Formats: sequence, structure tokens, C-alpha cells
Amino acid sequence: MAKPDPSRDDLINLLLPLALILGLALLLSLDAGQLNQEAPDTQLEEWLRVIVGYLAGGAEIAAALVIGVAVIRGIIAYFRQAFSHRHSLDSTEVIRLQLGRVLALGLEFSVASDILRTAVAPTRQDILNLGAIVLLRTLLNYFLEREIQQGERKRASERSSPEAE
Repeated sequence: MAKPDPSRDDLINLLLPLALILGLALLLSLDAGQLNQEAPDTQLEEWLRVIVGYLAGGAEIAAALVIGVAVIRGIIAYFRQAFSHRHSLDSTEVIRLQLGRVLALGLEFSVASDILRTAVAPTRQDILNLGAIVLLRTLLNYFLEREIQQGERKRASERSSPEAE
């Protein structure tokens, strides 16, 4: 079984965020204001907008609750470990990784909310705005996931290596 080329992985890890940033800059620089030719809304579209608005609001509330509960849990866990006699950098890293996982989940809820808001009769500008928002949040999520994976690999290697004392 051939091992993956580390230099190729480094190149991908460099080019992917760069491509996302360039795509975001391109989307933000486009102005579709002249291209919008909005047709009058039908009654069905109005009802769909109301329903989807509530669904999108629910997704935003879910994102806020998930992140808020995780922050409170992280603060409580941090103070518990800070005032215990077992204070170590590893336990702080565990709290940080748990918070990072939940932040990634919260970002997914937030992206879902943005997609829902654009679902009913979007204009070109709505689609461009959604693309920019999704790219930005994808970029944030990419770096967050990468940080989590690096932390988990570090913890796994520390557990598997014999402790030199």
C-alpha cells in the first residue's frame, strides 16, 4: 500500500484555503444589482417566504443554543479542572477540542439557515450573497476541523508513545 505524498498534502492544505478566499473575494466584488429583475411575488411565494423564514429562524436559534450550551459547558469544565489538583495542559486541550467540534456543528446550522433564507425565489444577488456567506463559513469550518484533527492526532500520539520519566 503506497503512502500519500506529504508534499502533495501540504500543497492541498495551502491551495484549498487560498482558493476559498479568492472565491469569496470574487463573490463579494460582483454586483448583481443591475441584473436583478424581480417579478411580482405570488401569494404562494409569500406563504413560502413566511414558512421558510420561521424554519431559518429555528436553525439560527438552534445554532445559538448549541454554541451557547457548549460555551457554558466549556467554562464549567475549565473552572472544575482549574480548581482541581489534576490541572494539566491536556485537560485544557480536551475542553478546547470539544468546543471546536460544537462550533463546527453550530456553523453547519448557521449555513443551513442561510440556505433556507435563499430557498424561495432567490435573486441573483441573493445567490451571490449566499455563496459568499457559505464560502466564508466553509473556510472557518475548514480551519476549525483542521485544528481539531491536529489536536486529536497530537493527543493520540502522546497516548501511544511511552512516557519518559
